[in-house]
Amino acid sequence: MYEVVGVRFKKAGKIYYFDPDQLPIERDSSVIVETARGVEYGKVVIGRKQVADSDVVLPLKKVIRMADERDAKQVEENKQAAKNAFSVCQTKIKEHKLEMKLVDVEYTFDRNKIIFYFTADGRVDFRELVKDLASVFRTRIELRQIGVRDEAKMLGGIGPCGRLLCCSTFLGDFEPVSIKMAKDQNLSLNPAKISGLCGRLMCCLKYENDNYESTRDEMPDIGASVTTPMGVGRVVSLNILDHSMQVELSENRRIMEFALDEIVVGQPTFE
Repeated sequence: MYEVVGVRFKKAGKIYYFDPDQLPIERDSSVIVETARGVEYGKVVIGRKQVADSDVVLPLKKVIRMADERDAKQVEENKQAAKNAFSVCQTKIKEHKLEMKLVDVEYTFDRNKIIFYFTADGRVDFRELVKDLASVFRTRIELRQIGVRDEAKMLGGIGPCGRLLCCSTFLGDFEPVSIKMAKDQNLSLNPAKISGLCGRLMCCLKYENDNYESTRDEMPDIGASVTTPMGVGRVVSLNILDHSMQVELSENRRIMEFALDEIVVGQPTFE
């Protein structure tokens, strides 16, 4: 077991574990840590806790120190510098006539690197652009191509539900979403109704999917013969949320609704 704290570097970014050592670190503290990108400023979102060895990426790095007001000021200065870098990069992209869309710019905390995030339909030869940017900023330059879901996460917005995008407010990672999830939940398969601002299937299709799958496994298939309190019938539709179904009765062809616990599956064949 390891004692760790969970640190996040962006509002809805991934959480990384670090060794708190003997520092008085609590949840919502700001800390300085060393990452693969260099020294970074982050916020503690998970207080001290014990985790299993399998949940930790070794070697577990220690928190360097608690962040102070000067560090917070440095972060704000970096954000302002990033805005200026964004304008410069956009101008350079136009000069080089590159088919790419600049999404965001980020300075590392120690200013050893500037990362430019962009989207493009295909591969882009940006070698000359990197040279130009390096000559302007006199530091390491990284251009990182991202997907449309990452773009939505960075830019934010309001989804079809009227709320702020999940990916930009609390989702740390994107989970796979499939059209089968929409089918299992009896949703419209119209792409305009089940797609988010990014143009991909909405992340929220995943939220209740496990519950739909487990409930669906308990219910009979459409067309299955069942015995109800009103006699033998055939299932014509399912209401998974209510744990109920509509059954066409064999005696009078009436369609009636029954709860799952009212019916018995696999009884005399419907005629």
